[in-house]
Amino acid sequence: MSGPNGDPDISIDDGIIEDGDEFSEEEYVAINSMLDQINSYLDNLEEKNDALNGKMHELLESNRQARLEFRAQLLGSPSSECPAEKTESSPSTEDGTSSQNSDEKS
Repeated sequence: MSGPNGDPDISIDDGIIEDGDEFSEEEYVAINSMLDQINSYLDNLEEKNDALNGKMHELLESNRQARLEFRAQLLGSPSSECPAEKTESSPSTEDGTSSQNSDEKS
């Protein structure tokens, strides 16, 4: 019979930690130290993840602004008239032009 994690040599009946097992103070200190180290690594990883997430948002915003400016240059209008809400996937009209073009002519 395989164990709880699929280990072939350990049966479910062979308890790894039984109620009668007691740990010494040194073992608890070692476990606490390892847990503190893992916690520290996880905190460091979380900080790096947050920093990368912030940089990603900055890059996305920069890309969006550059795309809006490029679109404004193609349309021949100043970039200040191009609202930030417009996206690249705007619906098209029947003649194939962007609906933004018809909005701006109105």
